Amino acid sequence: MLPASVDEAVEALAATPGAVPVAGATDLMEAVNAGRLRPAALIGLGRITELRGWRYEDGGTAVLGAGLTHARMDRPDFAALIPALADAARTAGPPQVRNVGTLGGNLATAAATGDTLPVLAALEATATLARAGSTREVPVSHLLTGLDPLRPGELLTWVRVPLLHAPQVFLKSTGRSGPARATASVALVLDPARRAVRCAVGAVAPVPLRPLEAEAWVAGCIDWDARGEDGATTIDPAALAAFGEYVAGACIPDGALEGAGEGPSATAVRLRRTVAVLARRALGRALK
Repeated sequence: MLPASVDEAVEALAATPGAVPVAGATDLMEAVNAGRLRPAALIGLGRITELRGWRYEDGGTAVLGAGLTHARMDRPDFAALIPALADAARTAGPPQVRNVGTLGGNLATAAATGDTLPVLAALEATATLARAGSTREVPVSHLLTGLDPLRPGELLTWVRVPLLHAPQVFLKSTGRSGPARATASVALVLDPARRAVRCAVGAVAPVPLRPLEAEAWVAGCIDWDARGEDGATTIDPAALAAFGEYVAGACIPDGALEGAGEGPSATAVRLRRTVAVLARRALGRALK
C-alpha cells in the first residue's frame, strides 16, 4: 500500500490490522530478515511529502515530519536550528543509512542505540500520533518508556521540538572509528531562561536516561550571569568533573560494578567511565 496523504495512511492502518508503516526500513527489514517481525502488510509512507520536511510553529517550536531523514537533518539550515539533533543524525551510520533512515523510524523502533532518542529526550520533545478521526500528543519520553506507547492503528506523524536558541551538544562513543552503533551517548542542552541543564544518556539502557538530580545540582553550580575571559559561562572545574561522575553514577549504579575486574562488571566499569567523560565534555562544550 502506498498512501499519498496522512489521512490515507491512517485509513489503511485502520482497515488492515497488523499492518506496519514503513519509510526508510533500515531497522524494520533487519527485524523481518531476522525473523523477529512478521507484518500482515506494509504501508509505505514514501509518497507522503508533508512528512518529509519541517516547519516553524507559533510559540517557538519546530515541527519535524516523521519521514525526515538523517541526511536532511544534517543540512546547515536544520543544524542551525537544532544542532544536537543534527550531530546525532550525522553519526547515525554510513551515507546509505542516513539517506533513508528517518526520525519517525528511530522513535517507532525505539532501539537503545538510536542516536536521535537522547537528544529528543533532553529537548523534551513531543510526538503527534494520528489515527482515523483523531490525534493525540505524547511526550517522547513517555512513548519510549511505554508509559504512553504507540497504540494499534496509530501513525507517528510529527515530532514537536521546543526551540531553546541556546547551546546544545550530542556526543557518543562507539569503541571504533567511523560510523557505528553507540556504546554510550550523551545529549546535553542548556536552558538559560530557566537556568536549567537537561541531560539524557543513551545506549546504556533500553531507553534514554535523564539524571534529574545531577541536572539540578550542576545548574546550581553554574554562574549564569558571569563570563570568563574566554567568553564561556563560568563553572568551577571541580564541579564540571563531579557532574560527569554524578551522571555516570546515576545511569550505571554501584550494584552494576560489583565484582569488577572480569565479566560483565568490568564492562560496567568501562561504561561508567565512558559516560562520565562524555557528560563532562558535553557540559564543557555547551558552556563555551
